[in-house]
Amino acid sequence: MSSSTATVLPQGAGYGVVVGVGFFFAFLMMGITYIQNRYTRFSTKSSEEFNTASRSVKPGLIASGIVSAWTWAATLLQSSTVAYEYGVAGPFWYAAGATVQILMFSILACKVKINAPRCHTYLEIIYARYGKTAHLVFMFFAFVTNILVGSQLLLGGSAVVTALTGMNVYAAIFLIPLGVCAYVILGGLRATFLCDYSHTLILMVIILYFMFNAYATSPLIGSPSEMYDLLKEAAIKRPVAGNTGGSYMTLKSNYALIFGVIQLCSGSGTVFLDQAYWQRAIASRPTTAVKAYIIGGLAWFAIPFGFSTTLGLAAVALIDNPRFPTYPNPPSSEDITAGLASAYAATALLGQSGAVALLIVLFMAVTSCASAELIAVASLLTFDVYKTYIKPDASGKRLILVSHICICLFGMTMAIFACIWNAIGIGLGWLFLVMGLLIGGAVFPAAFAITWAGQSKAGAIAGCISGLVAGLIAWITTAYRYFGEVTVASTGEEYSTLAGNLAAIITGLIVTVVVSLIKPQNFDWSITRAINARSLEALADEGHVNAAETDGNTGAPGDMPTTIDGEEKEKSEAGTNTPPNEDLPTVQNEDREMQEDADIDEHPKKLRRTFFVACIAAFVLTFIMDFLIPIPMFLSHYVFSKGFFTAWIVISFIWVFVSAGISVILPLVETAGFFKSFVGEVRNGSARKRSIAASTTS
Repeated sequence: MSSSTATVLPQGAGYGVVVGVGFFFAFLMMGITYIQNRYTRFSTKSSEEFNTASRSVKPGLIASGIVSAWTWAATLLQSSTVAYEYGVAGPFWYAAGATVQILMFSILACKVKINAPRCHTYLEIIYARYGKTAHLVFMFFAFVTNILVGSQLLLGGSAVVTALTGMNVYAAIFLIPLGVCAYVILGGLRATFLCDYSHTLILMVIILYFMFNAYATSPLIGSPSEMYDLLKEAAIKRPVAGNTGGSYMTLKSNYALIFGVIQLCSGSGTVFLDQAYWQRAIASRPTTAVKAYIIGGLAWFAIPFGFSTTLGLAAVALIDNPRFPTYPNPPSSEDITAGLASAYAATALLGQSGAVALLIVLFMAVTSCASAELIAVASLLTFDVYKTYIKPDASGKRLILVSHICICLFGMTMAIFACIWNAIGIGLGWLFLVMGLLIGGAVFPAAFAITWAGQSKAGAIAGCISGLVAGLIAWITTAYRYFGEVTVASTGEEYSTLAGNLAAIITGLIVTVVVSLIKPQNFDWSITRAINARSLEALADEGHVNAAETDGNTGAPGDMPTTIDGEEKEKSEAGTNTPPNEDLPTVQNEDREMQEDADIDEHPKKLRRTFFVACIAAFVLTFIMDFLIPIPMFLSHYVFSKGFFTAWIVISFIWVFVSAGISVILPLVETAGFFKSFVGEVRNGSARKRSIAASTTS
């Protein structure tokens, strides 16, 4: 933080948000978990429910979870940074470059349902297909991905908390995950979805608050027209290198385009290799997995686009305003790299209320994504380390205990790494740009593991390792060639990181394809379709699960949500005092929907049609976002007119409202029937209890 910048909130506000809000959600989760265990068929004491949400989550809630999980602190901070540095091209390329991965992942989500419908993690697929060596190689890339993502969340979030409140940065790093660990342990994967929903709701409200203030009510800006004029003046004083005429209002931005390519490479790694996104595919219903990822990707686009088109551009427009925190000096490069452009803009526009709003929205972004990372890593450690190599016959109760321990361990691990980055002077921007070259080599091998029967074990391993080596070599040599030294500064420049990212992902693709074509595997997908299936059959044979309950749900022994143990056993013994599961309002509807999913499992042709739809939607939308709209505007060197800029802002408003409809309204519509039945069941249960009490008295 610049020495010229004064904090606008007291330290108590930082501790209040970080600790207070975190534990508020923990207590909220306690209540939700009690209701879930008491009134639905899904018990958090089941390993299957804890780690996969019983594979029963509907598309609206999956889409909301995708929006929340993909909204990192970097989504808000780094997108505002590129808006500050490159103008309107920055937010567009940030959003377009990172939406592609979600759209493309819809294809993998469908393939998971076709080729490995009962897996818990994507590394289980690797193990079943390629064996131990490949499993360990991919596990390395998976954990590197999760550590980098998790530490980035804490690094960016703590920097802004410290800038706004003066709170000790290391205290913020360790306290932020504390409440998150608590509510994830209490409720598992379904808890992360429910808290993701509440976080997304708050996120949408605050983004619209900033947008309406900046473009409608603020005396400093107040309209798109005034923003246009201020940006035009800023371009005269501080022209943007690589932009047509130095303008902030053009998509002809060389460095923004470079950033977009880096974002495309880096984002591919952080989606395709992050168990959090596979987990959402696993948790979704087969009938709706593709829909969830398509609408989730479109909804997420609005977050960085709307947020940074507002606060990132406002930071440029208000630099010379006395209310700007660093006035009369511009922000230092260190401040911008740390992601503080949005913090300065929010403070200039709204003072303390703006700082509080930004603090809350960043905390929501950090904790929602952190919860996804925690449950994802816990699943990897539980199923791919503990159950695979330590105790293959572990019971469901033991697996849940291990998951709880792993959640705490990873919360501590990502905090330690964030402290290390902060101590050695590594900023959010540097980590964000470099991450892709470290993990990019494994992107296509991981994707082909579930989509291409011809990829061989040698091809998968060679692609991962050669991609990593090529990325590191290209990164370091480019930094030395262009800047004459290998330092944190030179290795964080656009050309260095672009070379590393491209080399990693392209080398990984070429090597895995070439090696696999030389000697293809011709894999039989029935092997991955059998993952965890035998355990289910054993449960059914032993009478722990009835036939209706086995359809579409499988897992290791003791994993089924309907297994009678713990609280479920207590309910069965409670006699007439506790309504049995058969009376629950959700059972008939849930059984009907899950039976439909089971029918699709039995008729793969239906899922193959869904796969075709996923491919068409993903490729068409990617073409529109990444080529049809930006490339003609880039090649024509078009600079926005005032009318076009106004239309651009109006589109950002519309997109945010559509995003809110998908991620906030749709989940409510999907669950309206449940809430209606739930209220009726509670009333009927109370009436039954009164009737029993009356008959006993008489």
